[in-house]
Amino acid sequence: MSPSLPAKSWHEHITIDLLAHVLNRSLFHPFIAWLIPLCQRAVGAPYDSFNFTATCIYASLVTAIWILGFLDTRIAYGLPRELDWDEEVVVITGGASGLGKILAEMYGMRGASVAVLDIREPEEKESEGLASVKFYKCDVGDAEAVAKAGEQIEKDLGIPTILINNAGIVHGKPLLGPNSLTPSEIARTLRINTLAHFHTLQTFLPGMLASPTGGTVVTISSVLGKLGASHLADYTASKAALIALHASLRAELASPTAPEGAERIRTVLVTPGQLSTTLFAGVQTPSSFLGPVVEVVELATGIVRMVDAGESGEISMPLYARYIEWLQVLPAGLQRVVRKLSGMDRAMEGFRGGQGPKSEDRRQGLQQREKLRET
Repeated sequence: MSPSLPAKSWHEHITIDLLAHVLNRSLFHPFIAWLIPLCQRAVGAPYDSFNFTATCIYASLVTAIWILGFLDTRIAYGLPRELDWDEEVVVITGGASGLGKILAEMYGMRGASVAVLDIREPEEKESEGLASVKFYKCDVGDAEAVAKAGEQIEKDLGIPTILINNAGIVHGKPLLGPNSLTPSEIARTLRINTLAHFHTLQTFLPGMLASPTGGTVVTISSVLGKLGASHLADYTASKAALIALHASLRAELASPTAPEGAERIRTVLVTPGQLSTTLFAGVQTPSSFLGPVVEVVELATGIVRMVDAGESGEISMPLYARYIEWLQVLPAGLQRVVRKLSGMDRAMEGFRGGQGPKSEDRRQGLQQREKLRET
């Protein structure tokens, strides 16, 4: 039997995200909302009664919000593209561990052609049993290495149509003081976390533009790219750059001077909070209710669902990550109070940077794999 991490107490599973999910599937869902006035009529409430009128107004408001949300998505991102899985080729950077590995296994289990780019060999050998998943040793921070890998992928699998830019590292060191960031560490963070995206886009995007079905680009950033945080200057700067790069890519694809085929490219921006991976091992979660740790399988499932639907959009988990930009609207003094109360700038005090015992890393990997199979 595979070992597992210590089980959570029952109350630790109750989070604001869980409550929001339940409400969205019940009281805030149009179908359920319209059942309420129907139930009023079933028990004999007259059409002109307050209860029936109020519940109809409530149901109408819920329905209107859903319709406006749908229209907003269509106006912002257009119609979804049609995928042909006989032709689709998925490229995942940093796919030897963590979120990238889970994504590679999810697509590999479905028989999709998957190319994993990573400087490290895969942690486990199980993915070798997935014939459609091929590993290419490549430093994605090196433009020439990425271009060379791209040529080999085209020969082996075909022209990539789905690019998931996931590779990333974190040092978790302060700018000044003892054990501070070195110039080489800063350069390495920006090279792998940011410059790699430029290399992969310039290598694989031309093939997507030429493809009759288009392509999908997934940018894995972080909510910290919108916030900044103590001991993470290089990491947050690299992730903030990705958010700006993604916005610029969308604007360039929508430009009147965009190359032919740009209308068939879909883009997905992913800005998660703390993930349950060894990349942020030892980080103290300020609030497990308001800011729970995001399960890797849950995030991977959300990414795969949006890519499979051929849609563009943004995936933010947990709930606070969707609305964190509103923090910038607050007065500067109140922003400081919120940051202090949240404890976000003290969270890195227990950081291990994925350098903990290998047995712990293996237990986390096995647990994620078990959840993947259940999914």
